[in-house]
Amino acid sequence: MSVTTGAIAAGHPVTAAAAEEIMRDGGNAFDAIVAAHFTACVAEPVLASLAGGGYMLAGRPDGKARVYDFFVQTPAAKTTRHHPDFFPIHADFGTVLQEFHIGLASIAVPGSIKGMFSIHGDLCTLPITRLLEPAIRAAREGVRFNHLQAEIFNIVSPIYSATPEARRTYGSPSRQGSLVVEDDLLKQPELAATLQALGEQGDELFYHGEIAEKIHRLCVEGGGYLRREDLQRYRVQRREPLAISYRNAKLFTNPPPSSGGVLIALALKLLEQTNVSAMEFGSHPHLDLLAAVMSETNHARADMLSKSETDLADHLLEPRYLGRYRDHVANRARCLRGTTHISVMDGDGNIAAMTVSNGEGCGYMAPGTGIMLNNMLGEEDINPAGFHCWRENQRMTSMMSPSLLQLDRGTSVALGSGGSNRIRTALLQVISNLVDFNQPPEQAVAASRIHFENDLLNIEPGFKQDRLDLLMADYPDQKRWESHNLFFGGVHTVEFDGRRFQAVGDPRRGGVGLVLG
Repeated sequence: MSVTTGAIAAGHPVTAAAAEEIMRDGGNAFDAIVAAHFTACVAEPVLASLAGGGYMLAGRPDGKARVYDFFVQTPAAKTTRHHPDFFPIHADFGTVLQEFHIGLASIAVPGSIKGMFSIHGDLCTLPITRLLEPAIRAAREGVRFNHLQAEIFNIVSPIYSATPEARRTYGSPSRQGSLVVEDDLLKQPELAATLQALGEQGDELFYHGEIAEKIHRLCVEGGGYLRREDLQRYRVQRREPLAISYRNAKLFTNPPPSSGGVLIALALKLLEQTNVSAMEFGSHPHLDLLAAVMSETNHARADMLSKSETDLADHLLEPRYLGRYRDHVANRARCLRGTTHISVMDGDGNIAAMTVSNGEGCGYMAPGTGIMLNNMLGEEDINPAGFHCWRENQRMTSMMSPSLLQLDRGTSVALGSGGSNRIRTALLQVISNLVDFNQPPEQAVAASRIHFENDLLNIEPGFKQDRLDLLMADYPDQKRWESHNLFFGGVHTVEFDGRRFQAVGDPRRGGVGLVLG
């Protein structure tokens, strides 16, 4: 049956258009999101890659939900034939320089391709070759680089110019010696050929075949940890979502070993002790409460390092432990990475929320494939114990938290965000806006945000100056941003209230919302 109604929210017009094309051709929400992910790897090359990883939360008409964990895995051994190829670069965000680590020793075992094929086998209705068509077309014909993608490329230019093959793949057709710039048409013929081959040969090509051999040889000869056997061993994990109540709503989100969903759940439980709806949005008490909750979840994240992954949810949400953090919020002395997200709903009641990442990329391509390899072993945010301290052959943790929110008024919302450590605070605020302030999706996503971490309170514009002045005494280390910024995440959101769909792409990350029907 052709699905003629639904909603799509994604980080790029070409990504969203791929999902729309598939739904109009009779595909369901899962068909659409798989096609959108393949296309994002073409249109959003820093944020998504066939050599990255991520998660999808799938909701079905019968009310059952399942999480597909296709995030990256650590290699089986920390051995290299040569000195590990692992080095820092500095990304220039304009107002701050941030250090990232790249090189062959930063590559973790990719899960994206295996994830797409697993989702396709379980939930999709159209042939995988059909779902690959929009991505192949975009790679072959080219994608016009928009302002946001050009800005991102400029920030991470040391990575995408680190090797001759990367420079050749992402070089500007209009400006010699430069990476792609705004309005350039980026064609990726090698990636188009790889996508075509995946449709013909399946995921075996990447995990057991020619591409696996190329990655293995690259790492062995160049100082990387990843081996052919790591790729052959990789499996997608299907998990029950973490489910919690927040006031009269219910949230389904990413469970351990991902840490983001647990921390969002903890933050909501801390927020639940206060009648937030009685506060004025953006008032001093409201912002102060949000900052305090963020501070306590930061403490909880540090405490998580001493707990086993399987105990995370039980430990952090255990009443006695939760009570300690509630006390910290209530009785405080004062009034105190490259990621993209896609959300899709269809008229048959299928819901899909998918968040994916390639880190920033490691600077190396899988030779001859057009695929930039990930740098997850060089991501400070997901290696909080330090680099090269990872446990072998383990699923890595992440802040990525694709989520499904069921409101008491019979409304379902699919949402998620990019933004590394800001994912959990962006989602916390949007969920609170939807539940506590009864804001419609567009307002909930557009509303100004804050982020508190490492004793620094980041503040988007839009809050009244006198409220910010009151916060100054409690949070003297503040950074006030001049405009809404991708730093604060990109919460691409779709909603169905039983009568109509709504779709909101977060403008902070070039978001696009489409409603079908």
